[in-house]
Amino acid sequence: MNVHPLPPSAFKGEGLTSQRARDRLARLLKEAGIRNPDVVEAIRTIPRHHFIDQALHSRAYENTALPIGHGQTISQPWVVARMTEALLEFGMPQKVLEIGTGSGYQAVVLATLVPQVYTVERIEELLRQARRRFRQLGLANIRSRHDDGKLGWADEGPFDAIILTAAGDAIPTPILDQLTPTGVLVAPVGSPSSQTLVRLRGDGEGDFIQEELGAVSFVPLLGGIG
Repeated sequence: MNVHPLPPSAFKGEGLTSQRARDRLARLLKEAGIRNPDVVEAIRTIPRHHFIDQALHSRAYENTALPIGHGQTISQPWVVARMTEALLEFGMPQKVLEIGTGSGYQAVVLATLVPQVYTVERIEELLRQARRRFRQLGLANIRSRHDDGKLGWADEGPFDAIILTAAGDAIPTPILDQLTPTGVLVAPVGSPSSQTLVRLRGDGEGDFIQEELGAVSFVPLLGGIG
């Protein structure tokens, strides 16, 4: 697996947004147990400060979640890396569906690693901003949609892998139905006070192998559009 290159403009940054700051974050992720070198390289390369408000740029390469408006957050880099490597552990998916575009950061991490990413966001303003970032980074392998994420993207399914970046009490059935028989799904599941990162793998016969990957904290998975 190789990381798809980003344009030279992606590397611009000074001080706390410089490449040195990204290198520090990459080292921290490896020390914290992220094993997939391509995932670490994607995090090291991608300019996370492009995905947050300028007032927060000094914190862009800290291993912490940050607000992006509309009650949403950009996830902690370790969580993004862990979810991504969990999705890729059993092979290269050709088509990945993301539920919850948010800032667009997770979609960009995936797009540097897999051939095609489809991402759905219910908040129109967040999606507009994310699409601008996709264009600025020259990533043509991301398709996005303004819609209720609980419905998935049936017209483009099935998907080899699906990732949810918001937590519900259970995985919505329409989303599970869009996973290939041997596909992989990674999602936080639970209440706002107690969530677990779960990975489901299709066994090829209509059932799933479920694994719990640890405690996490995500915004709630909501229906409808805004």
